[in-house]
Amino acid sequence: MGAITTALIAIAGVVLGWITIEMACKPCLDKGRQAIDRSLNPDYDPDDEDENNADLRAPLNPNPNPDLENVSTGDQNAAVSSSTSDAIKAV
Repeated sequence: MGAITTALIAIAGVVLGWITIEMACKPCLDKGRQAIDRSLNPDYDPDDEDENNADLRAPLNPNPNPDLENVSTGDQNAAVSSSTSDAIKAV
């Protein structure tokens, strides 16, 4: 009879410990579970999720001169170098 009582107390301790961890770490566990659900979902597309962060997809080197938007790259470089009057010093 003592072994059964010890086993029940141990099981109750494990269950109470699990509930305590679930309650204490709920925000962290929820984020982790959502990440696992997304990674296991074959229809999940991370590009669809970040509609609020549209500026993340902005060009890294935006065109500083809007007059040169429709000019090809070679012509654009020539136009920029001919219109620049600042001297560039090499170190």
